[in-house]
Amino acid sequence: MFAICNLSVIPMRSEPSDRSEIVSQVLFGEHFEILEQDKQWSKIKIHFDNYEGWIDSKQYQIISKEDYDILCDEALILNSDLVEYISAPNNSLIPITLGASLSFLNHSEINTQNYEFEGLKISGVKPKSDLINTAYMYLNAPYLWGGKSVFGIDCSGFTQMVYKLNGYKLLRDASQQASQGEVLSFIEESEPGDLAFFDNEEGKIIHVGIMLENNYIIHASGKVRIDRLDHLGIYNAELNRHTHRLRVIKKII
Repeated sequence: MFAICNLSVIPMRSEPSDRSEIVSQVLFGEHFEILEQDKQWSKIKIHFDNYEGWIDSKQYQIISKEDYDILCDEALILNSDLVEYISAPNNSLIPITLGASLSFLNHSEINTQNYEFEGLKISGVKPKSDLINTAYMYLNAPYLWGGKSVFGIDCSGFTQMVYKLNGYKLLRDASQQASQGEVLSFIEESEPGDLAFFDNEEGKIIHVGIMLENNYIIHASGKVRIDRLDHLGIYNAELNRHTHRLRVIKKII
């Protein structure tokens, strides 16, 4: 079975329970495959990044395999404003966040509710320099484990959404993203838009951020914020200490 998210943002959990950890979110318009179901829950795999988890079976719209294939082949069209609204013929509104998918609105066999969108859209591959402007749109968004929206976002959700809005595909988790791209030997080799990864005492990648000019980094830690980066890691001037230990910098584009 196949489906599409027809609500603004829904939680994806590690197990089929409301008490289970939220590992990611599904934004409006994202399409996915349903892998298994029980009475209340559905295990899904999101097409964009193949990420798997459990969502409430009341929070999506079933679509056909043919419609799913159409969306898989369709160029991504995304909402490019912080918050916008989808309107329905009965004058009801659905709020959607930055990065919500709008591609299905052009297909009447999928858009059975006759939703309309009159806001700003973005599509296609953008220059690497555009990544920074997009990253700044998330500035001060609160940190939320598993989050992918301006109302709550985690470190890898932030990097994934910034890249997605500019036409590039990153995997979901920081450890997965660290497998992508080309390793840079020194901070001095990096460019704005490159990704910096950070590890814990066991050497596991646990954090990621986006490089800015002059050895600054924008990342989600408490909120999406800008800090200094040196050869040791991220230095938080408010706390007067390093908060994350640098492992590697990678060029994705």
